[in-house]
Amino acid sequence: MTNTADTVYLAHRLASGAADAPAVSAPDRPTLTHGGLRRLIRETVAKLNALGLGRGDRVAIVLPNGPEMATAFLAVAAAASTAPLNPAYRADELDFYLSDIGARAILVARDEHGPAVEVAERLGIRVLRLLPPDDAPAGSFAIEGDPVGPPVASGLAADGDIALLLHTSGTTSRPKLVPLSHANLAASAAHIGATLGLTSADRCLNIMPLFHIHGLIAAVLSSLAAGGSVFCTPGFNALRFFHWLGEAKPSWYTAVPTMHQAILPRAARNAEALAAAPLRFIRSSSASLPAQVMAELEATFGCPVIESYGMTEAAHQMASNRLPPGQRKPGSVGAAAGPDVAVMAPDGRLLDAGETGEIVISGPNVTAGYEKNPDANASAFAHGWFHTGDQGVLDEDGYLRVTGRLKEIINRGGEKISPLEVDGVLMDHPAVAQVVTFAMPHDKLGEEVAAAVVLREGQSASESDIRGFASTRLADFKVPRKVLILDEIPKGATGKLQRIGLAAKLGLG
Repeated sequence: MTNTADTVYLAHRLASGAADAPAVSAPDRPTLTHGGLRRLIRETVAKLNALGLGRGDRVAIVLPNGPEMATAFLAVAAAASTAPLNPAYRADELDFYLSDIGARAILVARDEHGPAVEVAERLGIRVLRLLPPDDAPAGSFAIEGDPVGPPVASGLAADGDIALLLHTSGTTSRPKLVPLSHANLAASAAHIGATLGLTSADRCLNIMPLFHIHGLIAAVLSSLAAGGSVFCTPGFNALRFFHWLGEAKPSWYTAVPTMHQAILPRAARNAEALAAAPLRFIRSSSASLPAQVMAELEATFGCPVIESYGMTEAAHQMASNRLPPGQRKPGSVGAAAGPDVAVMAPDGRLLDAGETGEIVISGPNVTAGYEKNPDANASAFAHGWFHTGDQGVLDEDGYLRVTGRLKEIINRGGEKISPLEVDGVLMDHPAVAQVVTFAMPHDKLGEEVAAAVVLREGQSASESDIRGFASTRLADFKVPRKVLILDEIPKGATGKLQRIGLAAKLGLG
């Protein structure tokens, strides 16, 4: 595909920021401007082309969270296809992901000598190193390494080229590889920017990991595509959050619910930082935000909390609540915010408002299909829509309420129970700070309801207290038969609570 003035590849999406406007910043670092970012992209494309890497080639990126991870994703994607990987992966995980991606090169930190390098060398994948110059603006870097092959024709990637490769979580099966084109990512960034009214005046405080779609697109790409800026932290740290808030003075931040819940107890001790850095809004996505947490966030920060609904296959955003004067409904993930969103019966019939079924989507941000997985594509792309695997219901205003992953719905002897419904009830208990309801095996019923709970600091409650509270609000068959009170609930790499497999992790298998 030839590049034309109206193409939407990432380098052109990032051409809107004024040359001297801030683009990327980080703790205790000078700021990289939009003009500097564009120069970095051009220089990186030329360097990769000289090393024999170009359009269609796949470059894995294994870097710690921070500004260089953000700019490396943007710059490498302008020349080739990127595959950000979790730096915490073990050797066997890296072996799988690097092989499945088909990486020709891997980009690592200057001093990295861990399993990422060892596995890449064993697989014959060229190791490239990222070198941030001393005292340079945040996100600046050069690339050092031996050629992968002869130089290739220079040129920016086009809208149909694959910009980003990410795997699904694979909690119940082999992870599926999701290729996302430049057009997919540009569409999603535009959808997020329009939903949130992002402008060049906005700055996002990023605390999300940058090997995940949420941080890459919602925090980084949508901000820069709007001509705004992003403050890149080393990763989530509730103890440092308010310090970063004071340094960055952002207009917004985006996070998963567990991060919001970790931030809230520390707010009272950081009243000065709160007052000095007023936020325009807070965004929550990637998991269901309890209505109680939304209310507490709004009361604490004095700004609206916007819950959105996203997934990797949609290049993140699918639906979102609206900023005032638009509606935001606690317990809802909002109305369609980019792609078309509907609820479907198993026979392919689109359901009316108030009817529960599978959430399906269709739009320019949706992947064209999983790679090397015809069975998954046959089931996911059916009846003209992409099937999310989530169950939900639309209201009369077109606002969507997610009732759970289809695979997470608890089947107790034929009774179907939404774990999110139980979560919502248990969160109303005054001593409960965090909860995740999940299925545990039962020899006669197949599955039984269980819940893991973290109590508020200074509060106490027993298993019988919590079960008794639930019994006043829920039908008997929905009341958890087992309540585990924990100091911390196990989370995934992105900070999300994971229901599937939790019973086994907690010794209830």
